[in-house]
Amino acid sequence: MTKNIYVAATNQHIGKTTSTLGLVMAMKNQGINVGYCKPVGQQFVDLGDLKVDKDALLFSKIIGFDLKEEIHSPVILGKGATAAYLDNPSAYNYRERISKAAKVLSNDHDCVIYEGTGHPGVGSVVGLSNAEVAKMLDASVVMIVEGGIGKTIDRLAMSLCVFQRQRVPIVGVIINKVLPEKIEKVEHYVCRWLKQKNLPLLGVLPYDKSLSNPIMHSIRKAVYGTTILNEAHLTNQVDNLIPGSLVSNHDFAKEKNSLLVVSSNRLCKAVQRIEMICAQKGIEEFPISGAIITGDGRSPRNMYERLPCKDFFAKHAIPVVTTPLDTYGSVVKISNLEVKINIHTPWKAQRAIDLVEKNINLKPLYLEDVTS
Repeated sequence: MTKNIYVAATNQHIGKTTSTLGLVMAMKNQGINVGYCKPVGQQFVDLGDLKVDKDALLFSKIIGFDLKEEIHSPVILGKGATAAYLDNPSAYNYRERISKAAKVLSNDHDCVIYEGTGHPGVGSVVGLSNAEVAKMLDASVVMIVEGGIGKTIDRLAMSLCVFQRQRVPIVGVIINKVLPEKIEKVEHYVCRWLKQKNLPLLGVLPYDKSLSNPIMHSIRKAVYGTTILNEAHLTNQVDNLIPGSLVSNHDFAKEKNSLLVVSSNRLCKAVQRIEMICAQKGIEEFPISGAIITGDGRSPRNMYERLPCKDFFAKHAIPVVTTPLDTYGSVVKISNLEVKINIHTPWKAQRAIDLVEKNINLKPLYLEDVTS
């Protein structure tokens, strides 16, 4: 009989996709025939002949399976879907789609990991909350929660109730994004609370800044930008921001993969200043991985072809993006950017797999007896 695991989370943006990817690949690396499905999605990509959830596309690329929307992404609640459903529920066969996908996956795999959507209540409006979907799939739940003590336990208490009300078994909890120096303390207190509930702690995943760092592709989108130089290098990772006016205040011996945010008339001067600092300190690798030209998003592209420092950007493979936003507005947009693992960040996928294999106990996932 196929074992079904449903990965849920107490909220959005806490690492559900990252954890799911790690679990799938860790089990696959142990020789288990494991399948993947995103039964209910919200954000999709249109590939012409395929319209699938973005996470399903990511998993197909990383794991290497032939992506089929009716199997790996059977339901997508895009814009307007909930209102349309409420107007005429009988017109939508959402549950039937999920059941058909589950039947195919069950026949093809010994274990299927289903990735949930958002917080536990997402999908309730169409009768497909995470708990309801897990129940119809006869799946055991792995709950992901962000690291801490009080807030972590509060969110777990609230979220677990949704699944327990549906009598869905909970196989264990993963605490994600815990600062390394606080792991021991967080594990001690959260584990104590979980033992009172007869629930196992599967492990603690340390906070890894590299998983939270955006790439230039995501930053360009966040600032409504246009690439005017080196578009092929939009996968460059960004670790921190440097406004052009504050270049002299930064220690480039300790900083790398920095994003220069500057107006067009200061761009080349800022680059020259960084070059001078690097030469003085003997820094061989140029610390800038991208540049945002602020307040210039609608300027013609050929204007930048005459930039004095254009050749410098080409030499160091630094993408340059323009935005209509000013420097402050750009920094705010970038700082508020929710970074997701995606097909443009293969190194993040591998890091997620490594973290799960090193820190998560997979054995409870194979047990038949779990707590309801």
